[in-house]
Amino acid sequence: MFTIISGLYVILTKLIQIYSTLLVIYILMSWLPGAYQSKFGQILTRICEPYLGFFRRIIPPIGMISVSGIVGIFVLNLAQRGLYSLFQIILRLLMGF
Repeated sequence: MFTIISGLYVILTKLIQIYSTLLVIYILMSWLPGAYQSKFGQILTRICEPYLGFFRRIIPPIGMISVSGIVGIFVLNLAQRGLYSLFQIILRLLMGF
């Protein structure tokens, strides 16, 4: 049981890290003209925009700068930390501590 839970934790953590990396690449692409129109840019838009769009609806841009990407990455970081705490609790319950 321990192996399954720790394996699940590793998989979920890696998925969050990969998605965070994709978000950083997507945000940096805004500095390059026409980057979103490339095939890679279109794929990243389909992957990242639903998540970032949620934050754009809640947090208005400051001047010409959108902080939704920073907030999105911060929330993913919090989710990863929460996941760690949750798995620690589950493991303690399973081990009887």
